[in-house]
Amino acid sequence: MTRTYRTLRVTPTDEGVLGVVIDAPPMNLIGPELVRDLVNLMGELGSESDLRVVVLESADPEYFVPHVDLTKVAEYTAEAAKAGGPDDASLGMLWHKLSELPVVTIAKLRGRARGAGSELALACDMRFAARENAVLGQIEVGTGALPGAGGMQHLARLLGRGRAMEAILGAADFDAEVAERYGWINRALPDAELDTFVADLARRIASFPAEAVRATKQVLNELTLPAADAIRADARLFQQLVRSDAVKARLATLFAQGLQTRGPLELDLGERLGTLGHDA
Repeated sequence: MTRTYRTLRVTPTDEGVLGVVIDAPPMNLIGPELVRDLVNLMGELGSESDLRVVVLESADPEYFVPHVDLTKVAEYTAEAAKAGGPDDASLGMLWHKLSELPVVTIAKLRGRARGAGSELALACDMRFAARENAVLGQIEVGTGALPGAGGMQHLARLLGRGRAMEAILGAADFDAEVAERYGWINRALPDAELDTFVADLARRIASFPAEAVRATKQVLNELTLPAADAIRADARLFQQLVRSDAVKARLATLFAQGLQTRGPLELDLGERLGTLGHDA
């Protein structure tokens, strides 16, 4: 790896495993700087033949990635377009490119992974979460929009129709135990065991012949990944709805209550969305 990053700490090992830590204070919101770094990182990962596995986690124990920076949608979308051109100017297509990388990607979750943060984790090949503190949620319908970065596609496949409806239309928070039972994550593990479990699995996969690992991932992707056109369609719907008066009104209420600041609203956002009322 040759680049330096503003919002990522990248640590290669001699075992074919790369550690990537998201460190974008104050709370790991997805903004233009983080998207720019992820675009550049994915460019390197696509050409790095010695790497086998990437483990993605957060430096912030309360927030994996809470959601996008809702004040900078145009800016981060422009950065995402640099990965594939203006026709693919969306987080959904950027996350889709992450899924298609030849390396195996593992999300290690502590804290809140909501909205596009949940969708980032869903784009990884596997997800493991700390039982005591991981929280997942697709909050978009609660704001008046819908998941536009792959959440609907992945959750429908992983959870099944009814549970996907519950998770997406309910826009509530899911703790790690329920997320495991539903299939949102691979496993919920005690926080004290999470690092060792993921490290052992990453090293184990990285020790196997690279051609077999990459070929297997490619076949499983062909069987399970949504088509790019489906991701693009969801992104268009999101970008249409997020400009609506309903979304603007609900976001204004949430910003007045402390959205995008460290505090009670963000910690309990899934619950608070249900109290906004019909007119907010």
